[in-house]
Amino acid sequence: MFISVARSGAFFNLYRREADEMKCLLKYQWVKLPRNQLPSGKGIMGAWTRMASRAAFRNGQAHYCGYINKVNAGGWAGGIVGLKSILGVKRRQQALGLIDELSELGYISYTLDAKTKKLTYQVTDWVVRCSGEPCMGREAVYATEGYGFLCLPRNATQRLTERNYQFAEADAWLDLWCHTVWQEPSNAFSYSAPAVQFGQYGAVLTLESLGRRWGWEKTKVWRFFRKHADAFPLYKLPGAFGCLIFNAAYPTGEQFTLPSQDEIERILREIRKKDGNTHEKQQSDHARICKLVAWYSRTALPRGQVECRVASEDCYNTRAYFSLGKILEYVWEDCQGNSPVTPNFEFFRGNSARAGPAEQDDGGIEHGRFEGIPLW
Repeated sequence: MFISVARSGAFFNLYRREADEMKCLLKYQWVKLPRNQLPSGKGIMGAWTRMASRAAFRNGQAHYCGYINKVNAGGWAGGIVGLKSILGVKRRQQALGLIDELSELGYISYTLDAKTKKLTYQVTDWVVRCSGEPCMGREAVYATEGYGFLCLPRNATQRLTERNYQFAEADAWLDLWCHTVWQEPSNAFSYSAPAVQFGQYGAVLTLESLGRRWGWEKTKVWRFFRKHADAFPLYKLPGAFGCLIFNAAYPTGEQFTLPSQDEIERILREIRKKDGNTHEKQQSDHARICKLVAWYSRTALPRGQVECRVASEDCYNTRAYFSLGKILEYVWEDCQGNSPVTPNFEFFRGNSARAGPAEQDDGGIEHGRFEGIPLW
């Protein structure tokens, strides 16, 4: 049973000591994507986000062209005309080709009734029942178009790289978004602004490594960042270290300003001071600085910034969670949140496991659910 509000104080103090929920850490399995900031340009992931943003946020009945259709959370029901509108395409075959490709890649499942022409699709990687302000009325099951946000799995684009898929513009855009961290302890630069980080040692990137990941030439990667400089500003580090990429549009819940080049170089100097004489000759400058950032980022941060990660009366908290009692033993947090409406204590249980430890049932992707209800 859920713990009561009266008994929740001690629980919140313990739970908040893990991390301030406004932070989007590398260990969190989800990232937030506002519905009014979906990736533009060509790419299969752009089609997927548009379909996910129009899916139902709860089980119920949906009205379409005079028909009433039963839909499940993460699903949509209608016709080809509606699908074309969602995908922003004009031709029937183009729309069907996109959902065929998404189905083959495992992002959705769909059915098309040849007699009634009814089409339904289900988002395979559906994360939560509702993200952000959901709807205009209590009877609605679809979220308001362009409002609130989606919660995306961090590994949403990983299956493309595993298949050596050549990324399109929207795919690369979402790849950077899914790998955004905010105030991650192993990345001192992310305390200035949300930063793109691929794994534990991926805070510092190179155009070559991104080109290999996306199947692009280095010049094409550079043109991409020139085009999307407002969303993903790139900072070059000295020498052959590589570059930092920030996400200027990521919703952190608080105001931030992009760091100056001087601030970045100051943090880099602080980190490199810890290197001492432990330089390994067989490693490149880029590989070495990636490890140094992961190892010594905490030492480069002002003491107040690190301590503010522990909840206290002086630390600004904007979210709290009710959850099952056993979460006291295994605390798992996901980067997601809702608007300040009455919480609904239901969980959507997915059909396919994605990641997470198999030896314990503490929520998350492995068990198809999220153990925690955000109250904002």
